[in-house]
Amino acid sequence: MIGVYTNTTPVDAYRGAGRPEASYLIERMMETAARQLKVDPAELRKKNFITAFPYQTPVIMAYDIGDFHASIDAAMKAIDYAGFPARKAKAKASGKLRGIGVSCYIEACGIAPSKAVGSLGAGVGLWESAEIRVNPVGTIEVLTGSHSHGQGHETTFCQIIAERLGVPISQVSIVHGDTDKVQFGMGTYGSRSLAVGGTAIVKAMEKVEAKAKKIAAHALEASESDIVIENGEFKVTGTDKSIALPMVALAAYTAHNLPDGMEPGLKETAFYDPTNFTFPAGAYICELEVDPGTGKTSFVNFVAADDFGRLINPMIVEGQVHGGLAQGIGQALLEGAVYDDTGQLVTASFMDYTMPRADDLPSFQLSHTTTLCPGNPLGVKGCGEAGAIGASAAVINAITDAIGNNKLEMPATPDRVWHAIHG
Repeated sequence: MIGVYTNTTPVDAYRGAGRPEASYLIERMMETAARQLKVDPAELRKKNFITAFPYQTPVIMAYDIGDFHASIDAAMKAIDYAGFPARKAKAKASGKLRGIGVSCYIEACGIAPSKAVGSLGAGVGLWESAEIRVNPVGTIEVLTGSHSHGQGHETTFCQIIAERLGVPISQVSIVHGDTDKVQFGMGTYGSRSLAVGGTAIVKAMEKVEAKAKKIAAHALEASESDIVIENGEFKVTGTDKSIALPMVALAAYTAHNLPDGMEPGLKETAFYDPTNFTFPAGAYICELEVDPGTGKTSFVNFVAADDFGRLINPMIVEGQVHGGLAQGIGQALLEGAVYDDTGQLVTASFMDYTMPRADDLPSFQLSHTTTLCPGNPLGVKGCGEAGAIGASAAVINAITDAIGNNKLEMPATPDRVWHAIHG
C-alpha cells in the first residue's frame, strides 16, 4: 500500500458520479469522428444507435428499452438543426463565430439488483423498504428509507398514494430520515428514489389496498372482486353501495366487524429489490457564439430531450434537469481547481472559483420522450443526474465547432478559447 500526502483538493462523487466523464469521452470521440469523416455529427450518432431491446452490454447490465432516435429528433426539431448553416453565416457576417454541438447520453441508475452488485463486491443489498400506515381517521403515513435532500419526495411520494386512492394529497404525509421511526432503508443516491423507493411504496400500498378491499367487501356484503377504489371510496361495481376510506380504516382498528381470522389494523410493509437498473437517455444540443477578439462564449440556445419513462411530477423533473445542466455547463466553461507553481490553491473561495451564476446560463428548452421502464410498476427512470452527464460534451463540441479547432480542454475559459482560436 502506498500512502500519498497532498495539499490538493480531495476527489469524490459528484452529480452523475463517473457517467459525465465516460459520456464526455464518448461524445467528444463521436464529434471528432464525424469531423474527420466529414459527415453530420447527428447522423453519425443515429447510424450507431442501439435499436433492438433488450440489449446485453459487454458488462453486467442489459439495456431494457429505449428510443434514442426519438430523443435526438426532438432535440434537432427544437433547435431548428436544419437552419443552423444560415444562422452560422449570418453570425459570421457580424464578426462572431457560431457553433453547434450534439451530445447523447445513456446512464445506468436506480442501482440494483442486490445479486448483481453483490457479484461486483458490494457489502450491502440495494433494495429499498416502505411502510404504509392508514390511521383510524383515514390519514396516511408513508415511512420510507429514501431520504430527501431537495428532490421533492414529500410531493412525489404523496402523489403516488393520493392518485391511487383518489384522496387529497394533504391526507398523505411522508416520514423519512428518522431512525426512531423508519425501518431499514438504503437511502437516496444514483437516481434511485422513485424507481426503487417509490416501487417499495407501491408494493406496500398494494398490500394495504388488498386488506382494505376485504374489509370493505365484508362491510358492504359484496364480493371482494367487485370492489373498486375511486375518489377515496370503496365502491361495489354496478351499484350505488360504497364506504369511505376513513370508515374502512376505523373498522380495521375497532375490529368489531372484520372478516373471520383477520388481524386488526391497516398497516403494511414491503421491501423491493429491483430486477434491473433503469436506463434514462437523451440528446442535448447547444448552439453558441464565440467572440474571436476575447474568446468569450455566449449561449444562443440549449435544448434537452430526455427519456425518463413516466413522469410523476413534470415540474420536479424539469427542476432536476435544470440543476444538472447548470452543473454540466459550469464544468465545461468555468470550474477548475487552479494551483500556482508552489502548489498553493488560488481558487480557494467562491470569489475565485467560478461557480456558474444565473447570468452565465442560457434559458433551457426541455422536452421529453417516453419509453416506460419495464423494470418497475411505475414505469419510471432516474432523472437526477442526466443534465450533468450530457451537458459538458454538448458545450465543448459547440465551441470547437465554432472556432474550427478540436483541441480544447475544460474548462473552456475565454483565455483558453482565445489561444485555441489564435494558436
